[in-house]
Amino acid sequence: MTIAASTCCFSVLTSTVKFRCYASPQLYLAVSHRSIFVTSKAINHRKRHSKRASSSSFDKVSRDKEGAQKNSLGKSKDDRYYLSDNGDSGAREAGKSQSMAYKSFGMQRQRQRKDKMKFGFNLKEHEQETGNIQDESFLDAVVKVYCTHTAPDYSLPWQKQRQYTSTGSAFMIGDGKLLTNAHCVEHDTQVKVKRRGDDTKYVAKVLARGVDCDIALLSVESEEFWEGAEPLQFGRLPRLQDAVTVVGYPLGGDTISVTQGVVSRIEVTSYAHGPSDLLGIQIDAAINPGNSGGPAFNDQGECIGVAFQVYRSEDAENIGYVIPTTVVSHFLIDYERNGKYTGFPSLGVLMQKLENPALRACLKVQSNEGVLVRRIEPTSDANNVLKEGDVIVSFDDVHVGCEGTVPFRSNERIAFRYLISQKFAGDVAELGIIRGGSPMKVKVVLNPRAHLVPYYADGGQPSYLIIAGLVFTPLSEPLIDAEGEDSMGLKLLAKARYSLSRFKGEQIVILSQVLSNEVNIGYEDMSNQQVLKYNGTRVKNIHHLAYLVDSCKERYLVFEFDDNYVAVLERQAANAALSSILRDYGIRCERSPDLLEPYVDSPGDNQVKERDPLGDGPVSNLEIGFDGLLWA
Repeated sequence: MTIAASTCCFSVLTSTVKFRCYASPQLYLAVSHRSIFVTSKAINHRKRHSKRASSSSFDKVSRDKEGAQKNSLGKSKDDRYYLSDNGDSGAREAGKSQSMAYKSFGMQRQRQRKDKMKFGFNLKEHEQETGNIQDESFLDAVVKVYCTHTAPDYSLPWQKQRQYTSTGSAFMIGDGKLLTNAHCVEHDTQVKVKRRGDDTKYVAKVLARGVDCDIALLSVESEEFWEGAEPLQFGRLPRLQDAVTVVGYPLGGDTISVTQGVVSRIEVTSYAHGPSDLLGIQIDAAINPGNSGGPAFNDQGECIGVAFQVYRSEDAENIGYVIPTTVVSHFLIDYERNGKYTGFPSLGVLMQKLENPALRACLKVQSNEGVLVRRIEPTSDANNVLKEGDVIVSFDDVHVGCEGTVPFRSNERIAFRYLISQKFAGDVAELGIIRGGSPMKVKVVLNPRAHLVPYYADGGQPSYLIIAGLVFTPLSEPLIDAEGEDSMGLKLLAKARYSLSRFKGEQIVILSQVLSNEVNIGYEDMSNQQVLKYNGTRVKNIHHLAYLVDSCKERYLVFEFDDNYVAVLERQAANAALSSILRDYGIRCERSPDLLEPYVDSPGDNQVKERDPLGDGPVSNLEIGFDGLLWA
């Protein structure tokens, strides 16, 4: 197994403080790749990294370039999480690596089916009992997924990369729908599924994709595909040491595979495919590339989750992860309510544990409970209700311990953010707080977090704007991966990791590259520089920049960049040279389709002050890999 050394950089994610690393072990996608590896750009869940359970043929190519990267901000161990998908053919461009590698496993839940297939969900544990697994009938609900992916090229945002294929697993949940992992059908251009014992592949459609929870919902219109099909039944959240059986189509063969083990841990886990920390079931059953999206069963034949990632380390063995039915049901209910997936909400608060008695006494907290509010996201509703220095002691009347944990089942405790993940976008939570020694109750509206640097591009294609050969695009995690952290520079990386959105719709707009032409002589070597102002006006996002350029009547176009660099272009000369630049570089349009829409100013963002270069850095140096601070 090839080892690749790559750059390490720290990032604060949604629900906990963790750092993102590029490190030696490679990532395996849970979609089967036919013994091909994926780049290891892994999220370190405080000391761990992730691998996908799917596999695709571009994996080895990506890892080779990843290994060439230097270690700029830190080191990491060889611990990794891997997604478990397999890729059959097609090579992705070198250096275009998937951010985290987890082995994906299928988690599903569904209520009992009678004459008509239909799925129903409940966020609470399911107590229904079904028959034991005495035959192989439950295997017929597990299907093999064939996906053709065409990912965007973030370095050249007007085009896409070469397509590649992968295989994974999925299972039937009734009502003509299948459940799989989001990374199994990421950037899909064609999805096909095949039932066990059948040679026919049927076209499937992706109805919803949850990047943060790594779940996707598929539909198959063909009635022939569903003949004699029985959807799986969802079971309750398992207990420790409960037997578990993982079913799917992993690497090593074309037929269905069954592995067995036990539940070894249940806790809030870092999800490799997205920026979330959600409930996860740790098992010791073997999970290999291709198991992504496959179901995990208990002894009663009930589906208790979806296999989705695996933990790889020289110090650990047989650590796989399953998305539990509580997370699956949240995804499905969200889809039913809104007709689309809206995501898991966030409180938008950075909290510090209150284990020290002197710290609690200073804050006038009498009991051994509560967490200290240290930072609040400006875009969250909590910014209107909470203050730095408040102590959160309860969430919907559930007491929060001094270590940031809450009671879970009979004699267990779990991270406080688990309660937040049970809510839906727009729900209201009642917080019990202590402010200046006085207890009080406040209500906060929970909504998904607004990421200043997103983990994926909405619509599947990044925005871009070309002005006289200067290519502008929003900063994103895939762009950082594509360009490499060395080329981004520490200052821009620090902003990407630690800065918060001051208003909804804010973006870090960068000059990605300059397409050489006589009109931009002297600027050819500029790349990956943040543009702060255009003709004296602070740039809010890429759409705002396009609006400013289109409405400009002045003679010169003046761009001010973060490193005190200024680029000036003559407006008429820039407009005249645009057509020849597009022709010379084979570009169809000077801007992405989303920038053709009318610009609408974000409400309230005109009153936002300029970003403080000193005060907007990391909360503290201890935030890097420190368990005392966590995002809710």
